[in-house]
Amino acid sequence: MSENIIEKFQTERERLNEIVMKYAQLEIKRFWSLDGQVYRDGALPAKIKELLGLVASLVLRCDDCIKYHIIRCHEEGVTNEEIEEAMSIGLIVGGSIVIPHLRRAFEAWDELNKR
Repeated sequence: MSENIIEKFQTERERLNEIVMKYAQLEIKRFWSLDGQVYRDGALPAKIKELLGLVASLVLRCDDCIKYHIIRCHEEGVTNEEIEEAMSIGLIVGGSIVIPHLRRAFEAWDELNKR
């Protein structure tokens, strides 16, 4: 793979978030804060919450969300076996339309594992 999809995604996400925050009022800022807070350790560890976020993102077919949660899963120490099982759940719930997103998710995971 000649293009680093993870770095490209992170750079673009950061750039766009800066633009959003330039215009953001209280409601958007509150949502951004809530999004960050909900994935912290609680009754469920952050690792499990990130896997849940990944499954939901697969079912909703949001490639940006999928990449974000793949990165966070990697940072949280999710194993190859755990990621495969979580993505299997996303596939079974979402159906065959999830397959293209599953391919890109595994591509991103593979890239992270090569670091």
